[in-house]
Amino acid sequence: MKERDELRASESQFKHSTKDLKDSTCALKERLISCSNGGDIAKKPTQSLIYVTQLRRSLSQQVKPKPEPTASSVLEKTSSGQAKAEINEMRSLSPPSLSSSRKPNEKELIELDCVSVIEGSAEVGKESQDEKQWKEMKLHLDDLPGILAQLSKIKLTALVVSTTSAGFALAPGPFDLPCLLLTLVGTGLASCAANPINQFFEVPFDSNMNGTKNRPLVRGQISPLLAVSFATCCAVPGVALLAWGVNPLMGALVAFNIFLYTCCYTPLKRISFANTWFGAVVGAIPPIRGWTAATGSLKAGTFLLGGILYSWQFPHFNALSWGLREDYPPGGYCMMSVMHLALCRCVALRHGLALVGLSTAAPLLDFTTWTFPIISLRISLYISYLGFRFYTQANQKSSRRLFFCSLWHLPLLLLLLLTCKQPQGVKRDQGEPRQ
Repeated sequence: MKERDELRASESQFKHSTKDLKDSTCALKERLISCSNGGDIAKKPTQSLIYVTQLRRSLSQQVKPKPEPTASSVLEKTSSGQAKAEINEMRSLSPPSLSSSRKPNEKELIELDCVSVIEGSAEVGKESQDEKQWKEMKLHLDDLPGILAQLSKIKLTALVVSTTSAGFALAPGPFDLPCLLLTLVGTGLASCAANPINQFFEVPFDSNMNGTKNRPLVRGQISPLLAVSFATCCAVPGVALLAWGVNPLMGALVAFNIFLYTCCYTPLKRISFANTWFGAVVGAIPPIRGWTAATGSLKAGTFLLGGILYSWQFPHFNALSWGLREDYPPGGYCMMSVMHLALCRCVALRHGLALVGLSTAAPLLDFTTWTFPIISLRISLYISYLGFRFYTQANQKSSRRLFFCSLWHLPLLLLLLLTCKQPQGVKRDQGEPRQ
């Protein structure tokens, strides 16, 4: 109790000393004003300005009284000792001697009044800005579904699920609805797992690009731990559901696709422009998975579907990356549209023509009837024509037309494949004698 009383006495003495300091500053200001009217004039007014500034800073830092301690007696002794030392230090501070040489300017007198106000407003503004940024980073449960949808790239996930369902529908054999539902759920979970891991690795680089700087991890809307936990909670049940609910080959393909996307394609984007070919392989696997889920095996029709998806991605992505090629260097990405402009246009044209050849090979493999290459020839030649325009002109207009054409070309081509699908047992019935 004795130490506490001493501490309270020191605090009251501290308050009186701060009051004396305030009075001294007011007296100094009055003296300066009187000097301007013909009294003693300072020889160096900048010294008085520096002194008053230091005095007000010490006031702003030391005027706050210390709270009443609730700790042990040892802490009370140390706090009382610090308070006494600060009081002695403040008492030892004395104003410099003023000499008379010239009048201070009105501007200098105004600065004396405004220094502490500016410093205090700057500190308050900084605290309010920090508080605002902290509020923006708070995670609300109402915003969580939208953040997770952006994190999993819901549009890309929908494309993966749709191409997987197309591969399942084009596979020979009876239609199994429960198997299709398990396949779609597992594929969606696997895609939702791969995309957050990709964004987790690319946070420092995505923050430098205009197209990716608003991603949830870059803006701090969700923590990296929560993003990785979400990816794990999607990957483990997704792979397990496909391996045990559909077939082991399907589970192995999904696990390989996640590994290829996160551990090969993602780091390769900053090493070599060959990442585009790795990304095309990743995009070609979903229809193969759908075929495998329905049949449990890999056949010629499986690789034909994968080849169509593989070739389609080059006109699609090369035209898209051409319009964004100025955005990749700040992120450090080695894209074909940045490193090799001529190769980017040539590859888009080459794989546009490859779509015509793959459509012709479908009836040769007894995958579709001969109606399919006849009908699909027009749309395949059209995307090849736009690829040729992109190759020769190489401007924003030609790349944009090729990109938008690829958006409707793929679903229309898959629909034609499904419509012209080869009926089951046609070749076998023609080659086998009737019983």
